[in-house]
Amino acid sequence: IKFTSADIETAKGVGSISTLTFDLDITVEPVASANPMAPTHRVLGRSPRGKLVECGGIWKKQNKETGADYYTLTIRDHGFNANLGKAANQDDLSLQAVIPWGPKDAA
Repeated sequence: IKFTSADIETAKGVGSISTLTFDLDITVEPVASANPMAPTHRVLGRSPRGKLVECGGIWKKQNKETGADYYTLTIRDHGFNANLGKAANQDDLSLQAVIPWGPKDAA
């Protein structure tokens, strides 16, 4: 995802998420909310007819061990979860790689 600035929390962005089961061009828009549990961004994708529809969100989280902030992304219809992080071999903090992780197993 390429954000409009390195201040990801307030920046818009565009990008794509491709897996073996889906391929989405996405737009992300910041969300203004006083709720600390609210997402920082809405994730929008294109419907088969080309309409922009909300399909997920981005949340700001904090690492419990280090206290460092990080972002997670969810695409609802595909059960897709990922962290965002610096893309390999680049120094542009406004460019974030989508690093997938699977859903937690039900206990």
